[in-house]
Amino acid sequence: MVVHIQEEDEDELVIKFEYSSERVKKVKKIAGKRWCPEERVWIIPYTEEAINKFFNLFSNEEIVVDKSLNIGNASDNILQSRSVKNLIEEMKEEIQLQGYSPKTIDVYLGHIKRFIKFHKKHPKKLKQKDVRKYLLVLLEQQKTSHSYANQALSAIKFLYKEVLQKEEVTFNLTRPKKEEKLPVVLSEQEVIKILDSIDNYKHRAILFLTYSAGLRVSEVVNLKADDIDSDRMLVRVKQGKGRKDRYTLLSEKALKVLREYAKRYSLDEWLFPGGKKGKHLTERSVQRVFKKACRKANIRKNVSIHSLRHSFATHLLENGVDLRYIQELLGHKSSKTTEIYTHVSNKNIGNIRSPLDDLV
Repeated sequence: MVVHIQEEDEDELVIKFEYSSERVKKVKKIAGKRWCPEERVWIIPYTEEAINKFFNLFSNEEIVVDKSLNIGNASDNILQSRSVKNLIEEMKEEIQLQGYSPKTIDVYLGHIKRFIKFHKKHPKKLKQKDVRKYLLVLLEQQKTSHSYANQALSAIKFLYKEVLQKEEVTFNLTRPKKEEKLPVVLSEQEVIKILDSIDNYKHRAILFLTYSAGLRVSEVVNLKADDIDSDRMLVRVKQGKGRKDRYTLLSEKALKVLREYAKRYSLDEWLFPGGKKGKHLTERSVQRVFKKACRKANIRKNVSIHSLRHSFATHLLENGVDLRYIQELLGHKSSKTTEIYTHVSNKNIGNIRSPLDDLV
């Protein structure tokens, strides 16, 4: 699995990974490290010594470095070559010209950099067997999800077809079968407990709006004050996933919380401004707010801020809202994406009586 490193502040770095005793042993060897139980991450000093130690300890794992950090190890040399830098820039321009979102651009370029770093060769010199080998390493050795490997393949296909004009390298490559995972959904009572646990007016407004409108975290942080249409009781989502505009619900209760928040905070361009002037709140900050609220509400489920969106859709379905309307509110391109909520809803299954109850 992936090990993430990103900036906490000017003096410290955040290390995140899925738990394993071996990884914990490694990170404990870094001088000045500390465990942050609230966010369940490791913190290390932002020093050359600590960074080099980190890369040496985790040299056999996939390391994802936040784009804001200008750090790396010796194996990154291939990425610093002029030909590869030019290729990455050419791919970035091609993705932008095709109208992909900034998030997709970052994801695709990240996959290509890891692909190049793995083989330590310019992609022009690689063949289909090299792509297959990389995908097998992702799935079998690094134990990444099938969706992650599929995303990596999509980025590699884009590179060879649209940039290098060598489509034959990835032609007929088999995609990993899509995993049929069901979203984790909160009950209505659990949502109430989470929302009631928050005292901070700004944090309350964020989570109330996220749940009541079924927003993605990227959408809620990018909202502006004029996106709240209190006359029509709608929230306008501009350039959501897939670069689509849409409208979704504005709850009366959420509007009341928003007004309480607006009385106490000086709003500028953004509905939820961040710490830096002219910038909106970061997605990571919202995720931290949600995690803190879950701990305070004693929620034991393994949920994320996106679970509020899943819960919004499921609760609408359980309350009799037509799936087509839910699809529109969520901004799903395909109805098949929305249909997953029929598998987690208790609307029908909740009325079925277990045979055990008739036996005992």
